[in-house]
Amino acid sequence: MEFFRIRRDIPFMRHALVLNVISAVTFLAAVFFIATRGLHLSIEFTGGTVVEVEYAQTAPLDKVRATIDELKFGEVQVQNFGTSRDVLIRLPVRGDVKQGEVVGRVFDALCSAEGAKTSTVQLTTDKGEAVSKVVCGQPGAEPVKLQRSEFVGPSVGSELARDGAYALLATVIGIMLYLAVRFEWKFSVAGIVANLHDVVIIVGFFAFFQWEFSLAVLAAVLAVLGYSVNESVVIFDRVREAFRKYRKLNSREVIDHAITSTISRTIITHGSTLMMVVSMYIFGGATLHYFALALMIGILFGIYSSVFVAAAIAMWLGVKREDLVRQGPKETDPDDPNAGAVV
Repeated sequence: MEFFRIRRDIPFMRHALVLNVISAVTFLAAVFFIATRGLHLSIEFTGGTVVEVEYAQTAPLDKVRATIDELKFGEVQVQNFGTSRDVLIRLPVRGDVKQGEVVGRVFDALCSAEGAKTSTVQLTTDKGEAVSKVVCGQPGAEPVKLQRSEFVGPSVGSELARDGAYALLATVIGIMLYLAVRFEWKFSVAGIVANLHDVVIIVGFFAFFQWEFSLAVLAAVLAVLGYSVNESVVIFDRVREAFRKYRKLNSREVIDHAITSTISRTIITHGSTLMMVVSMYIFGGATLHYFALALMIGILFGIYSSVFVAAAIAMWLGVKREDLVRQGPKETDPDDPNAGAVV
């Protein structure tokens, strides 16, 4: 399917050097910010307590933040979660206070700020079981409801960080092996450099702006790796086809033709994907906010890197027709007196 077809090849590789210098500067800037500013790791990696509460009316975030700051638990994050009435509170690890006590003190403080007191009531579940529940004020008319609390220990957080790094490394190695088997080692090197370019720049954005880096963001980074290599594979495959079809074109011209011939497909594919990701960013709430943001950055830089980084590196590594097209047996010269001779 094509929206349009460009009849004349666009000389993308003519500007490859300038654009790759810009990419190198951006890449080094990302590495610099990662090394100097570091990542704002979420509770999944650092450990701590997550508390979700629901207000009867729109949650007063500033008031909630001020109330919790008075408890002096350290650096606390307060944000809307889902709707304007739902609040997500993240608290750091406190070795001197148990998780249950932390949750209880936070809920008590929020309840007191609303002019109510906490109490324990006996409720009956759908199965007829009696359970105790801490409520704020009268049941059914609570100004604040405790929806969920969760604790992540620091050892679990470090294990998740280590496993995430292993997952990223395994993905990179798998992509490199796939490209080497599917095409040629020059494309493998080009593809993996382009993919690492995308990953480092995404992480660099999160380091520079100090956006929260969570497991969802790590999943987005892994998704971008696969998404970006898919675009590179499409271009590499078209390069191989062009080498077979146009024998008079040199490597630069073949790459320009391959990229030009995939522009329509790129616009359709990436445009559709971006529409979905932007929808998640706008309507997905706090849960999907940074996940969608990482995907948007990765998709945009993935298009750029597949065209100007991967293709350019393959060209500079000297990819040629003989690397991708198997040569048949040489034809014998009919004037050779030894042609066909058997000794």
